[in-house]
Amino acid sequence: MIIDFAVTSASVHDSQVIDALIGKGKDKKGEHLLLDSAYVGTEEIITKHELVPEIIEKSYRNTPLTEEQKNSNRNKAKKRCRIEHVFGFMEQSMKGLFFRGIGIVRAKFYIGFTNLVYNMCRLVQIKKCHPEFIKCN
Repeated sequence: MIIDFAVTSASVHDSQVIDALIGKGKDKKGEHLLLDSAYVGTEEIITKHELVPEIIEKSYRNTPLTEEQKNSNRNKAKKRCRIEHVFGFMEQSMKGLFFRGIGIVRAKFYIGFTNLVYNMCRLVQIKKCHPEFIKCN
């Protein structure tokens, strides 16, 4: 379930404003922060907020990943895939990751509404698979 989201300028990558995104105080101390390789170099900022960075490592030309790095990436990917599936569902089933509009207020509304619709779709899926979990009167 999507509980919260943040909107940044389209010309700014999240890794450039990670301090402001984390600084909202909603993350608990000691919590693990799952990130892709674009966030390499942000570890100091993340640990400053008392979070644990889990950044996917990538290989470079003539420098392949070691078996230890591959295993580490596999373990991180098992956690991240749950998040990525949400975006995949929005992209494939809802056609919802493309916004063409002007203004941050409209963008926030669109993203919030997309998240709400995703949560409702997910509720229907859960109710079909596990009717004993959700009882609606």
